[in-house]
Amino acid sequence: MNLLDASATTLLAGFRDGRFSPADYVAELIPHIRAWEPHINALYAYDETTLTTEAAEAARRWRTGAPLGPLDGIPVTIKELIATRGVPIPQGTVVTELTPAHDDAPPSARLREDRALIFAKTTCPDFGMMSSGVSTFHGLTRNPWKLDANPGGSSSGAGAAAAAGLGPLHVGTDIGGSVRLPAAWCGLVGFKPTLGRIPIDPCYTGRCAGPMTRTVEDAALMMQTLSRTDRRDPTRLPPSRIDWMELSLELSGLRLGVMLDAGCGLTADPQLLAAVEAAAAGFERAGATLVPMAPVMTREMLGGLDNFWRARQWKSLAALSASQRARIFPMITQWAARGAELSAVDVVHGFEQTFALRRATEAAFDDVDAILSPTTPVYSFPAEYGHPSNDPEHPFEHLGFTLPWNMGEQPALSINGGFGRDGLPLGIQLIAPRFEDHRVLQLARLFERWRGPIRNWPTPPRS
Repeated sequence: MNLLDASATTLLAGFRDGRFSPADYVAELIPHIRAWEPHINALYAYDETTLTTEAAEAARRWRTGAPLGPLDGIPVTIKELIATRGVPIPQGTVVTELTPAHDDAPPSARLREDRALIFAKTTCPDFGMMSSGVSTFHGLTRNPWKLDANPGGSSSGAGAAAAAGLGPLHVGTDIGGSVRLPAAWCGLVGFKPTLGRIPIDPCYTGRCAGPMTRTVEDAALMMQTLSRTDRRDPTRLPPSRIDWMELSLELSGLRLGVMLDAGCGLTADPQLLAAVEAAAAGFERAGATLVPMAPVMTREMLGGLDNFWRARQWKSLAALSASQRARIFPMITQWAARGAELSAVDVVHGFEQTFALRRATEAAFDDVDAILSPTTPVYSFPAEYGHPSNDPEHPFEHLGFTLPWNMGEQPALSINGGFGRDGLPLGIQLIAPRFEDHRVLQLARLFERWRGPIRNWPTPPRS
């Protein structure tokens, strides 16, 4: 079998029965990383020596039937913005002082507890503030499916790494779509859980960590680890007894909302709408009742949050010197500068759109059990762009399908709904009411089973 295309669950089964070991997998993974990285630039703080050493130690444990955790020997990457002990957090920008992190953030700590091999961080754009792979610190991260295309962001390196097969498990963060958008453009499963389901530090309104994997089962596997509680996150949910790996679901009686209009922003590509409609037809054949859905996002909501985020970003930039600000990706400084001109009333009105969206997203589930939509209105965009629109004055026009569920705190997942022109993935999104994270994974697994496995993952370009 091709170990590089194996899921984490398949690898663990092979470790258990002795068909192969963590050392065998890593021996194939390292040259694969070397072949890909010059082209996609997905990794930061990659530690090949430690990966080799720890894989050999894990192999010895499996050989004696004594693994030390449920993920023992499985390589995993962590987004650069999530602290890992001893590694600086540059926030994607050259102006950050590179101070090593003192402790693991909750996701990193949980993965270490379960003996996953954290062998690299993954890239992100300046301050994590763009849906793109551009960064003044990391350089340009590219989409493995098409190297002149953007992987999306801000979990850009995680998306590129997962699509390229640089390990089976990856962790991103999402405050407006930053797990689901790169998952859509890179053909992955990207899961943003209910706020607080995966503890995160620092926490913030709408900020979630989430798995980025090639399969739904691997995302569920990660949830078993990542969802354990951590008191450092004051927004954490109570410990749950969810059996994450139980992914069967009976659709009879389920009412599935179908949302084809984001309400504002960029017009959805017809290919993406067709992928959603095809998925909806599959759910209907399996017993679901389809319900057309109106959008939840409005221009006032998006514009208000844009103002609030400008002011929030300007607060950080104002503490820098003019020479430092000049080194940041220009689109960010140009966008944030207007934050200095906003009145307190403007900023408060902007933040209040968070609660307007909470009301709208809760009301969306009055008559449906789950919602299906495109993940993004955009099929693809150039690698060098800072945003799909590449307009610093309107950088969030592509967030109409993703941002509402961050502000409303509902679980949402992107999955590859097929392929469009140029062979690029078509991301579709499943959303459920707050706290019903398990249902989202179960719905996604049903769709994945009908769609079938992806067998045409990108391969490294020939030198």
